[in-house]
Amino acid sequence: MYFKRFVFPIVLIVTGWNTGLWAQATNQEWPAYGGDPGGMRHAASSQINTSNVNQLKVAWTFNTGELELYKGTNAAEKAAFEATPIMVDGTLYFSTPSGRVFALDAYSGTRKWEFDPKVNLKSDFSEVTSRGVSTWPGPDLPKNAGPRRIFAVTIDGRLICLDAATGKPVKEFGKNGTINLREGIGDISVTSPPAIIGNTLITGSSMGDNQRLDYEKGVVRAYDVMTGKLLWSWDPIPRDPSDAAHVTWQGEKAMLTGAANAWSILSTDPERNLVFIPTTSPSPDYYGGERKGQNLYANSVVALNASTGKVVWHYQVVHHDLWDYDIAAQPALITVQRDGRDVPAVAVGTKMGHIFVLHRETGEPLFPVEERPVPQSSIPGEQASPTQPFPVLPKPVGPRQVTVDDAWGLTEEDRERARKRIAALKNEGPFTPPSFEGTMVAPSNAGGIHWGGVSYDPNTNLLVTNINRLVAVIRLVPRERIEEEDGKPGSMRAETGWQNGTPYVLKRDYLIDFESKTISMQTQPPWGTLLAIDMNSGELKWEVPLGFMYDPREYPDAIHWGSLNFGGALTTSGGLTFVAGTHDNFFRAFETKTGKLLWQDQLPAGGQATPMSYVLNGKQFVVIAAGGHGKLGTKLGDAVVAYALP
Repeated sequence: MYFKRFVFPIVLIVTGWNTGLWAQATNQEWPAYGGDPGGMRHAASSQINTSNVNQLKVAWTFNTGELELYKGTNAAEKAAFEATPIMVDGTLYFSTPSGRVFALDAYSGTRKWEFDPKVNLKSDFSEVTSRGVSTWPGPDLPKNAGPRRIFAVTIDGRLICLDAATGKPVKEFGKNGTINLREGIGDISVTSPPAIIGNTLITGSSMGDNQRLDYEKGVVRAYDVMTGKLLWSWDPIPRDPSDAAHVTWQGEKAMLTGAANAWSILSTDPERNLVFIPTTSPSPDYYGGERKGQNLYANSVVALNASTGKVVWHYQVVHHDLWDYDIAAQPALITVQRDGRDVPAVAVGTKMGHIFVLHRETGEPLFPVEERPVPQSSIPGEQASPTQPFPVLPKPVGPRQVTVDDAWGLTEEDRERARKRIAALKNEGPFTPPSFEGTMVAPSNAGGIHWGGVSYDPNTNLLVTNINRLVAVIRLVPRERIEEEDGKPGSMRAETGWQNGTPYVLKRDYLIDFESKTISMQTQPPWGTLLAIDMNSGELKWEVPLGFMYDPREYPDAIHWGSLNFGGALTTSGGLTFVAGTHDNFFRAFETKTGKLLWQDQLPAGGQATPMSYVLNGKQFVVIAAGGHGKLGTKLGDAVVAYALP
């Protein structure tokens, strides 16, 4: 039912596709996480459309039994069912937060097989999630290229190859079907499915990045899909002095830095033999005094040659990151119009609310980007970048500068607390660095555009994305004063990032009032929106509040306030955008051209996942994982829900 109270734990951790011919097929598959290798997240079927979506009903529900595995562990606090299934050969494949892989009959939802990698959930994982699996042969190869394989990755750092028909490990791959990705690297996790291009599999990794300077290397690795042989590896931190980017890392300890890893979804362009890597912040992510300089190739989209792993081009969206501004979203390979010509592009959505549209072959911006002066750091030892890149178009989305005029609360008492808190904090606009007194970071490390990413409708040239409008509060504390700091009221509520190897400890909080009778946001709504941008003009077409966080029966205006959200949107040729992700557990359909809400249905648990769609035996299905999100505080569950017309 509706939520009267907003429960938000403090630790918020964050084309080559012929759609015309595909739409005519009786069966339409969803063979990759984003639908196609380039992650457009668009379903070509128009069977479910704006005129009949209000008739949509649950076709089947499958329960994984995942919650039983959490008993006796703290996994539920960190678990998030973020998977987007794939569908090939009439079978739906997906993974659960613990890494179990299921194969279902895609028409009836009945179980075909299950594989359990037996991850030890009593281990101390920073998050318990898996966003999906991958399959070979991919859509760039004929289906008779060989017996189908399913590739799964785990939070304890394994890459597993399964026979698609039986769910049994393929013994010829790696060591009895498994490669230990931690070997030679260290304590990494993998939370996103690998990319597959031709006979090559490419995977990144996930790791914490605010606990110490010398984190594991964020290497991206490629393997032969048949044998598991390592083909190449690429480190986003250029440790070789012959690399031109090496000089952008300055300081005696600069090469001790780790991370800059790619934990999100990779995209591939088989026609151009390119793989697009979204990289993250170097470690630690809120203090860069040990890694002065621009820090290429961190916080960049990097196009690699898929055969060799060599850099073809790169584009950095944040210089010298001090805000945990990872590129969390999958780069979307789209086509835009320029001077009457089709131009291959890659759209990169960022946590800052910036959307960079780059030429897919060169990395050159297709809309103007300006290097603008930004606030400088007051922290001894830090050297913030003097400028940052700002796209002129599309215009930035999400909150920018926060003042006392933005204070909000459910009561006047709440609003006064919000005004006092905001007045005591620092915000000089985008990219205000962390400070001793406390800096408001807007958008926060949860976005702006988060890992849910963007969807692109080629019929309307609209890019659709859902965003968060949450403000973080960041403070750096001299290490020798941390005991004194932890004795202050409210300090222990904030997340602590030890940033060992540096002089400062991180304290991260959010503008949320826990003293209010009903836990209250402290900045103006909406706190989550859905929006569409014309990719030919760069103009915002519409933006609407997404979901709600307070019970509308008690707070009627709550339907206009929006909700924090995780999980992305799906567009379809039926003129629809499907999205869940919100705190109210509703699954919704909007008209893509206008943003008008046309349909909604409450899921059995939180829908913090990106939906997908396919056609099987002439019937279109829309499917979403509904298992909740421990850190967001939504209802936990274990359901995969399929919708169809009666």
